[in-house]
Amino acid sequence: MVANLFLLLAAGTLISAGVYMLMDRAMTKMIMGLMLIGNGANLLLLISGGGAGAPPVKGRENEVYGDTVADPLAQAMILTAIVISMAITAFMLSLAYRQYRYRTEDFIQDDVEDVALSVRRSIASAAPDHDASDDPETGRMTSEGDEFGPESFEQPLKGEKDD
Repeated sequence: MVANLFLLLAAGTLISAGVYMLMDRAMTKMIMGLMLIGNGANLLLLISGGGAGAPPVKGRENEVYGDTVADPLAQAMILTAIVISMAITAFMLSLAYRQYRYRTEDFIQDDVEDVALSVRRSIASAAPDHDASDDPETGRMTSEGDEFGPESFEQPLKGEKDD
């Protein structure tokens, strides 16, 4: 099998341009980057299917290609990839619309909570699953722990009898 060099260069260019656009902070550029990566991957699948041939129907011959049949697996994979990339694009567009409705800008900001988690101390008492309560006045952890047990549950209503 001989691959077409122009198609290989086009696929590489599409994928590299898509990765470059995906690294940007603007949501529309990220969407365009994902679309370019999807199209580059489809082009690579097309190249991997081999040369042109007759339609992939068993027992059918063509005057141009003779008994050479095109690879149906590559065609099916490309159709599946087109549907998946369309779904990803629709999802990303809905996220971009939601972001526009709340912020009216396209630029994705740094997450403050993510930065706060990254500078958290690495001792066990700073872990989020630590069972020590914070003192409401000072904000420091106490050694008593959270009040959790049968006495903290809601008590049954008094005065009602079970039948």
